Amino acid sequence: MRLQAQRERRLSVNSTKMPNCVQRIILLFSQVAIIPQTVYNEECVKKKEKVGFMQGRIIKGIAGFYYVSAENQQVYECKAKGIFRKEKLKPLVGDFVELEILDEEDKKGNVIAVLERKNTLIRPAVANIEQALVIFAAKEPNPNLSLLDRFLVTMERQEIPVLICINKEDLALPEEIEEIKTIYQSCGYPVIFTSASKEKGIDELRAVLNGKTTAVAGPSGVGKSSLTNLLAPGIDMETGEISKKLGRGRHTTRHSQLIELWQETYLMDTPGFTSFYVENMEKEELRYYFPEFQDYEGSCRFQGCTHTHEPGCMVKEALEHGKISQKRYENYLEMYKELEEKRRY
Repeated sequence: MRLQAQRERRLSVNSTKMPNCVQRIILLFSQVAIIPQTVYNEECVKKKEKVGFMQGRIIKGIAGFYYVSAENQQVYECKAKGIFRKEKLKPLVGDFVELEILDEEDKKGNVIAVLERKNTLIRPAVANIEQALVIFAAKEPNPNLSLLDRFLVTMERQEIPVLICINKEDLALPEEIEEIKTIYQSCGYPVIFTSASKEKGIDELRAVLNGKTTAVAGPSGVGKSSLTNLLAPGIDMETGEISKKLGRGRHTTRHSQLIELWQETYLMDTPGFTSFYVENMEKEELRYYFPEFQDYEGSCRFQGCTHTHEPGCMVKEALEHGKISQKRYENYLEMYKELEEKRRY
């Protein structure tokens, strides 16, 4: 503005010496000449305002891109800085992170730090969960209890509470439902029976999820996406049909993502699995992750009894009296032998 005033004063001094038309042309050009400087300064200010740092939470990760819900309620597409590769640290869905905003308009940024984790799961690869909801089907596909027990062992080792949801209750016989209920409730696991097609058990499911971050896991085709759609109308997750030939579901969830159901309640949807191996564990510690064994721990004839072949084993005695599930015990032996073979090689 000062520059413009100076030019106008110079023009007024010389105005008596110039024709009116020339004066108007010179005044017009003098005003135009100062506009680019003003615009440039405003753009610089805007650009500076765009660069900043925030904290947020990773809600999705796809092909090296992380989508972060920031403290300003906006979602930014981010890449992880190279320091993570050096430190062999990979950001996970559920991580609380610090991000550098690169472009506010296009919502681009970099993840520059992962804040301290409460817990971490390898499979599914997620972080900072408060409980796990493992979903199996009562029928179509038939429940694979060996797979379920492997998942339960993994959660027990991480000290993460587990809820068991048996979907498609309407397709199973009452005695089949009762058997599953007896096996797992006797071990101390909450068991919820639902039917996504009949919209049954949804209110009970909402109640146990309320106010927590819950990781959802289970085999493909058991109805995880269908239940999620009922819990959070508007999400509209893809659902798949059961392969008649293979007897298992088609993968419809291809990456983990954090879904806000309602205030302070989050569901971490994860890809389905068809196999699950217990890893990074000594065979001797496996017994601690079967809750029904704990009542007999220290009561066996031999200290450090593995409950497999030793005489005077109180767990095997409880098994003979029907106090421990035969199926659960067989799955324990199966996992024990796998761990024994791995250590051998």
